[in-house]
Amino acid sequence: MTVGQFPVPNAQIALSELPLRPELVGEEPYGAPQIDVPVCLNTNENPYPPSPRVRAQMSAAIDKATRSINRYPDRDAVDLRADLAKYLGFGLTADNIWAANGSNEVMTHVLGAFGGPGRTVLTFTPTYSMYPEYARNTHTGFVTVPRKADYTLDAALVLDAIEQNRPDLVLITTPNNPTGTTTAVKVIEEICENTRALVIVDEAYQEFAEFPDDSALALLPRFGRLIVSRTMSKAFALAGGRVGYLAAAPAVVAACRIVRLPYHLSAQTQTIARVALANRAEMLAQVAALREACQHLQEWLRRVGLQVIPSQSNFCLFGRFTDRHAVWQALLDRGVLIRETGPDGFLRVCVGTPPELAAFREALTCVLDDPGVLDLGEGNPR
Repeated sequence: MTVGQFPVPNAQIALSELPLRPELVGEEPYGAPQIDVPVCLNTNENPYPPSPRVRAQMSAAIDKATRSINRYPDRDAVDLRADLAKYLGFGLTADNIWAANGSNEVMTHVLGAFGGPGRTVLTFTPTYSMYPEYARNTHTGFVTVPRKADYTLDAALVLDAIEQNRPDLVLITTPNNPTGTTTAVKVIEEICENTRALVIVDEAYQEFAEFPDDSALALLPRFGRLIVSRTMSKAFALAGGRVGYLAAAPAVVAACRIVRLPYHLSAQTQTIARVALANRAEMLAQVAALREACQHLQEWLRRVGLQVIPSQSNFCLFGRFTDRHAVWQALLDRGVLIRETGPDGFLRVCVGTPPELAAFREALTCVLDDPGVLDLGEGNPR
C-alpha cells in the first residue's frame, strides 16, 4: 500500500523480533476490560458525573485556558497543589503536595525517585495489581507478603515482613483494592515508629471509608518518611481528568520534581481539577450515598448465600465460586460487566446507580438460580 509515491509503514515485524527489555517479554498491558454493555461496574468509578452547572464552569475555564494554549502550562502546578492542600487540611501547604496524571504517575514518580536497581518495595497481597508494574518499570525489586486471613494488616505482620525483607519502600493500601479492608492509622503510626523505610500509604478510596477523616495524613508532621497518596478519579468523579496527588514532607515533593517529565500536567488537566476542587461540596455530594449503597449491597450478597469480604470502599468482593470466570461470563451475557480479580473464587463489583445495582442483582439472581451455569465453592450454603 502506498500514499502518493511513498510506502505506508506497516506491521511487517513481530514483537518478538524487536529488542524488548527482557523483563517485558510475555507481559500484557494493564487494564480492566472495556466492553460496551448496559451496566459497567468493573472499574470502581463514581457513577455520577459533574452537574451541568459544574460542567459549564469547566468549559468556561478551559475556554479561558486555551487563550494561552500556545504556551507551556505551569510545570509545577503550584495553584492546583495549593488547592489540593486546602482540600486535605491538616495544616498542609502546596509545598507538601505533588500532583500528576493519576495516582499511577504519582507512584511512578515515587519509585523513580526512591526505588531503582538494587532497591526493593514491599507490599501485602492481595492488593492493587498495578504495583508490580510500577516496580518493574522503575527497575525496583518487588516483594510481597500475604495479608492476614481476613485480608487486614496489623503492625506485627508488617514489621516482621520489614525485618525479613529489608525493603527501601513499604506500600500499604487502605482501603485496600480489591478487598476494601482498611488499616488503622494507629497501625501505620506504629510501623512508622519502627522503620527507616519510606512508608507509602495509598488512600485512593479514603473518602468512601466509614471514617474518612481518620487518615494517615494526620501523621505527616511526625514522620518525614511517610507519603500519603490520593486521587481525584474516584470520589471526585474525575476519572477522565487524570489527577492524582500525594502529601508528604517538602523534601519528598522536591524528589518527585527531579524525576517528573517537563510539563507533565496539561493546562486543561490543571484547570478542570481546580474547578472540581472549587465545587468540592457538590462533587463529593454522592459519596455518602455510595458508601451506604455499598454496605447495603454487601448485606444483600450475604442474604443470597454468598461470602463477602467486609469493604469500606465503593466496591466489594463476593464469592466463593469454583469457576468464577463462568459466573463473570454469565453476568456479562446478561449485560452486566464486573471485574474478575482478587483472591481465587472471588469477583469484584463496584457501586453504581440504583438502576445499575438493580440490574446487577437481577442478573446475579438469575445466575445463582441456574444450575447449568453456577457451581459454588465450599463455604456457601446454596
